[in-house]
Amino acid sequence: MMAAATCLVQAAHAQVGDVKRGADVFAAECSECHSPRAGKNKKGPSVYAVVGRKAGELPDFKYSDAMRNSGWNWNADTLRRYVTQPRRALPGGTMKYDGLADANALEDLLAYLSSLK
Repeated sequence: MMAAATCLVQAAHAQVGDVKRGADVFAAECSECHSPRAGKNKKGPSVYAVVGRKAGELPDFKYSDAMRNSGWNWNADTLRRYVTQPRRALPGGTMKYDGLADANALEDLLAYLSSLK
């Protein structure tokens, strides 16, 4: 019984997003403040190659103290937590976004962000 429950939990986290749909989510939810292009910051930092990057370390962007001191590395788990509830995940952060509640759209967005290399 425990093995079946473990498989269900793993399957829930193993959902694979769609890069094209993720690009659409990015355009609708993120592009006003973030650019997917390297070296192009807007109100928020570029998200180019964000997966695997240490949070708060792009040299040409002024981050909040909270982000610089977060100790985070951007991966699926930290992005998932942050994008769904930015203010709760990082008190003192400056991202002005309420969060992305749609789990499918989130997985698509994560697939898109992972493709930016």
